[in-house]
Amino acid sequence: MATYFLFGKYSSEATKGMSPGRTEKANKLIQKFGGEVKSIYALLGERDLVIIATFPGTEQAVKSSIAVSKLTGITFTTSEAITVEDFDRMISDI
Repeated sequence: MATYFLFGKYSSEATKGMSPGRTEKANKLIQKFGGEVKSIYALLGERDLVIIATFPGTEQAVKSSIAVSKLTGITFTTSEAITVEDFDRMISDI
């Protein structure tokens, strides 16, 4: 399973639906596409939140990102993450 960061930006419409219930629905959507939410953080600054989740592959991450966006009205930028250990291994022969 690969790790993905889903960075979210709230619109004024998206803030109207904020609730623990909506968060639970978003978690279930991610699970529907084979993902597992590891953590969710509210952020200060350019982005408003980040969902850290694992998925079997890019297709499932993209589907989840779009589905959660449709549910919440939050715009997401989704990025795959690799551990520093894996990164160091990848670059060790450069």
